[in-house]
Formats: sequence, structure tokens, C-alpha cells
Amino acid sequence: MTPSLEQSALSRFDPLSRIIFLDDFDRGFCGWTQLVGNYEDTLDTMLPGYQQHSAPMLSTLPHWDAGSHGGVDGDYALKIATGPRRGAQNTAIKRLTFRRAGPIRMEAYLTFKPEATELKLLETEIRSVGFLFDLQVGDRTGAGSERVMPHVRFLNASDGAHVQRWQYKPNAVDFVPIGTDNKTVSHYHLSPDGWVDWPDGEQRLCYNEIPTKVNWHYIRFDFDLAAMRCTHFQCNDRTFDTSGFESLRIPAMKNLWCMLNLAFFAEADTDKRAFLYVDSVCLSGEF
Repeated sequence: MTPSLEQSALSRFDPLSRIIFLDDFDRGFCGWTQLVGNYEDTLDTMLPGYQQHSAPMLSTLPHWDAGSHGGVDGDYALKIATGPRRGAQNTAIKRLTFRRAGPIRMEAYLTFKPEATELKLLETEIRSVGFLFDLQVGDRTGAGSERVMPHVRFLNASDGAHVQRWQYKPNAVDFVPIGTDNKTVSHYHLSPDGWVDWPDGEQRLCYNEIPTKVNWHYIRFDFDLAAMRCTHFQCNDRTFDTSGFESLRIPAMKNLWCMLNLAFFAEADTDKRAFLYVDSVCLSGEF
């Protein structure tokens, strides 16, 4: 029997027993959207980090020398594009809640490139690409309840130097009051400070020889919502030690119970747009 397109898409992943979502962007945006910062009364109260964000796009990975690259098994991928400014960032997010605090597994196929405006490799034009979860326990957890935000990035380059290292971000960022009603706060947790090198986290990824060629990379990140800890991280053929991994932790917030948000992000290292492409994402769990 010929497998369906959904079965074919799922066969490239190794999910847990329940599929929470399987997003292949040949079917559209699948609920992924712009990460908008908190504001009150006027958009001008939004923190500057969030003001630079724009909506993700659907892309065939077009380029000037051979047309469109396309996705892993179709035409489209989700494109997250920064502005043409050194240090510029952009993010795409999907917002859910969970039904039980158990193990979850995120798997994705992604690739990255800067805007191909020169006839050379441009391998150090992207500073970083990565992902994060924004999680909060259920409303009956009790005293000491937390909002937990595991952040992972691949630091590709820094100030023109090729770094190629995985990092995580364990430290909370200060909250800033928004507006005058004392109801809204915000924090730009993607700020460039506070990242920590993953032990033995160096990895040379496949980055093809001209600026329009891409190769897709597999990533997997396992997390236990009951213990609120990372249990597995893998990129391609490499599995990394998670025993020292720490998530950004803050006290639980009054209106975010059972939150299960996932985001991908990109950051430019030069005054040129950085592109992160996500072909497909599978989030599964033991619920």
C-alpha cells in the first residue's frame, strides 16, 4: 500500500506515542505566527527587541542562479528572516497548552543561509539560529510554581569569526513594567547576553559550497514537563550530554497555566538578512 503524504512526513521522525502536532509547511502556516511583545494602550510600549520582529513567511527557497530549492519533500518551508542589520533577530512561535505534564519530544528539519547577495560562501554572515520552549506548570501545582523556558541556539559566528557551537541560556532576564495599569510586564529573553557553552558542544554542520545551496539538518529535543528538565538533545548524528543543561526559570505568572509554546529564531551577524528555514516540525508526547 502506498503511504499517505502524512505517513511519509511522519516516517522521517521518531515520535513518542501521541502526536501533538505534525506541521509540514506545504500545508500552510499551521498556526505559526509572529512573536509579538506585550504592550498596553499603544504599540510604542513594546520592548525594542520585540519591535523588530515580523511575521514568518512561506518560502520555496528561491535563489537567482537556479530557481527555487523547495523543501525536503515538497515546495514550501517556513522562513524566519531578520532585518538587514548586525544583531537583528526574528522569531516564529506556536502557542499551545498541555493536557498532562509528561515527556515531550520536538523534532524538526531546518537549514539556514544569509541573503545571497554576493558570489561567495558567506558562511559567517549568520550569528545564530535556535529554538526555545515557554512552559508553565498547571494552576494546582502549589507553592513555588515556575515558568520554565529552555533556550538552545547554534552560535554559528560572532563578529566574523566562525564559532559553530551549541549553547543554552540558564539565567532569567529582568522584567520591565508595561503601561500604567500594573497588569502587564515584559522581558526580552532573546537578548544576546547570558548564553552558556554546551559542554563538548562544538559541531561542524553541513554548509554547502555556494551561497544558494542548502542542506537540511535534523534536530531532536526531549523534555520532561513533570520534572521540568531536558532529557535529550541531538543534531544530525551527534547526541549531547544534557546532565548540566539548565533552563531559564522564573516564578509562575498569574495567567499562563499549562502553557506549551515553541519558537524558532534567527540572528544576523552582519548588515545582511539572515534566513532560518523550517521544513517540518513534529511535537509528540506521552500523554
